[in-house]
Amino acid sequence: MSGPAAAGPVAPGLVSAERGVGEIALVDALPEAVVVVFAAVTHLADPWFLFGLLAVGYWFGGGRVAGSPRRAGATAIAAVTCAYAATALGKAWFAVPRPPGAVGPADVPAWLPGLLSAWYEGQVLSDGFGFPSGHATGAAAAYLALALVYDRAWTPGRRYLAAGAVAVAVAASRVVIEVHYLVDVLAGLAVGVGVVLGALWLAGDPRLGRSGEASDGATDALDPTLPFLSAAVVSAGALAVAVAGGHTGEVVEAGIGIATGAGGAIGWRFVDGDEPAVPIRIALPALVVTGGLWVGAYVASESLAVTLAATTAVVVAVVALPALPSRVESLGAS
Repeated sequence: MSGPAAAGPVAPGLVSAERGVGEIALVDALPEAVVVVFAAVTHLADPWFLFGLLAVGYWFGGGRVAGSPRRAGATAIAAVTCAYAATALGKAWFAVPRPPGAVGPADVPAWLPGLLSAWYEGQVLSDGFGFPSGHATGAAAAYLALALVYDRAWTPGRRYLAAGAVAVAVAASRVVIEVHYLVDVLAGLAVGVGVVLGALWLAGDPRLGRSGEASDGATDALDPTLPFLSAAVVSAGALAVAVAGGHTGEVVEAGIGIATGAGGAIGWRFVDGDEPAVPIRIALPALVVTGGLWVGAYVASESLAVTLAATTAVVVAVVALPALPSRVESLGAS
């Protein structure tokens, strides 16, 4: 989560601080129970949830979901990394505040028990800048990427319908809990879709025309290196804008984006792309270690150097993990 919006917009006039179209008045009229439900829905695009979901698909996906599940999964991770980099750049560039209700105090339903009251308050209060919505961008990017790269699961129509439904539900949830305006989430959805298509083009997806031919089941041609590096470059741009504007929270987010993009590109260097699924005996301890480092990266966010080092190590480990079993076997044989 980003730090306070301490400075004025870098690009004044392009996106107004007063950009609502009456949506806040409409959501204020909703029953409290509906708002609580949407507060839960928004978790479907929390960064920890999305990257956990993407890592599970990358580690365990098989031939039933993609022709080359390791290439497909890594490319999905790279595409979402690009989407978050674009979000960081947009927030630092436009630097406009969230709706007033996101600042607090929270109007917590009296019928919620104590633990749920604390959870609810954490959901409906949010600092940092509001345009574009990171949750809407992340949802559109992650679920569309999954629908595109796992091209053997279900039918294309079902995959795209499911991806669109989840992304729209998450976008709506951000408006309902009043941490974003409608224009924020619409921009986020558009950015998420555009960035994913661009990332898959960079990865060499033949369906998007880079090779000049369209084809189905093309995941064996994917290479996530360029999308990962692009995410690092865009995040570096976001870092420069954030530093120039004095936006300390966005500096941290941009730094994490640089580390994630660079870590992904480094980790992929260890992977051939045709590895089998990661064995549970290796995945479980790896999940504990990488999860601990990931949490530590955010806890240590006041030390940017520690955050960058921890994030880079986590992403390198996550992306390189499918290559570990064969390397361990090779060492044992030698």
